[in-house]
Amino acid sequence: MLMTLIQKEMMHHILSVRFVALLLMCILLIPITLSINYRHYQQNLVDYQEAVKLANIEETTINPQMELKPELEVSKLFLKPSPLSVFANGLGDALPGYLGMTRNGIVQGAPSLVSDSLSYLLGHLDFLFLVGTVFSLLALLFTFDAVAGEREAGTLRITLANSLPRDLFLWSKLIGGYLVFVVPFLVSFLFGLLVLVWQGFPLGEPEIFPRVLSLTLVSLLYIGVFFAIGTVISTYLDNSKTALIIAFTVWVFAVLITPRVGFIAAKFIAPTQTSQSVYLEKTALRENFNTELEERKKEIHQEFWKDRPQASFEEQIAGGLEMDKQVQPLEEEFRQKFKDSADEIDRRYKRDKARQEGVGETLSRITPTSSLIYVATNLTQTGKTKRNNYFQAGDRYYDALDTDLFSKVLDYISMRTMRPEDTVKITQPPSLETVTLGDTFRQSIVDVLLLCFFAVLLTTVAFLKFFRSDI
Repeated sequence: MLMTLIQKEMMHHILSVRFVALLLMCILLIPITLSINYRHYQQNLVDYQEAVKLANIEETTINPQMELKPELEVSKLFLKPSPLSVFANGLGDALPGYLGMTRNGIVQGAPSLVSDSLSYLLGHLDFLFLVGTVFSLLALLFTFDAVAGEREAGTLRITLANSLPRDLFLWSKLIGGYLVFVVPFLVSFLFGLLVLVWQGFPLGEPEIFPRVLSLTLVSLLYIGVFFAIGTVISTYLDNSKTALIIAFTVWVFAVLITPRVGFIAAKFIAPTQTSQSVYLEKTALRENFNTELEERKKEIHQEFWKDRPQASFEEQIAGGLEMDKQVQPLEEEFRQKFKDSADEIDRRYKRDKARQEGVGETLSRITPTSSLIYVATNLTQTGKTKRNNYFQAGDRYYDALDTDLFSKVLDYISMRTMRPEDTVKITQPPSLETVTLGDTFRQSIVDVLLLCFFAVLLTTVAFLKFFRSDI
């Protein structure tokens, strides 16, 4: 009996206008979007390779005895684009293109969206956007009148009068509609993957295929959540037009508004500085220390030369070297003070930023769309994990340069001698850590469980309401 009801429900959807809209969305949007985004990735990869090549051509050795300006970028750590950004661009265009290493700290290069800001203003079209926005709306359109439409037409009372169990009736609505929905979705997605492979996308690589498969399963789970939402709305209302309005309102809040409100509220709950203001604060701190140091050095200089008003040239050279020895401990003291103060500024900023972001994530997770975005961007290596690994690699690289170069730069020397043996070879930027698929799921387990929870809870609510309804 269940199979017969499912077949009937499937034919009902296939013969409807909404199925035609679904087919058009699947056939036109998915393959074309994947193909265009792969070309975008290829261009980003070429830009990255050219930037790294130019950086390697530049001077890779430096002499600490030279006057090294605090704002000079002695090296850069570039962000390599992820091939899986074809499916979810995530933070790819928002992250800085490189991290520049200076004595004042790390400078963030301009992100990709700066050069394409108007396009970014209109939003990015990728597979994640299609699933999270377009197909979630289509899922509600498939289910908003599943029960309300039959109740309004009077067929529900006739159907249930034939001793048909209510659970079988509702399961047939859910399963039949879901199958009609996901089959065109999966077929078009498979065709899109074939187009990508034809263009050269490395789908068969061990780190690529399992992630694409996982992304597909998560997308199907997310669509299932919106099928459950539509069914709940349909069981609570008697009029299909009212159900459509309510379904569209729920979609607007669940997909467009609530994920953004969480982070807006977090800025008021846990305010913090910007990265640029932190850099400027450290720059001002260094200038204050340098001003104080210069005053102390001037006092030492006056004290040292007050008894040598008529010193010869040789005595001036010897005196300059002697004064450098006296100034050296003072310079080391101020350098250590600046480092401790700058480290404290960085720790405070990272602590406040992590707290603000945690509040925003927690608030945004009241809607399944946020969970989908977090899981999908982690799977495609374009989300929070990639960003954290990028900045952590920058911190490690800066610490290495500070040990090899920055800590050896002396501002107090009055007599500079450039000796070849003092030249320091700049440490090459490290490669970013690759997160395994197992680690990705461990980091995303909360969001996966939330999607499962939404699907089970909403389906249960729909069944309980339908069982208690007076037909």
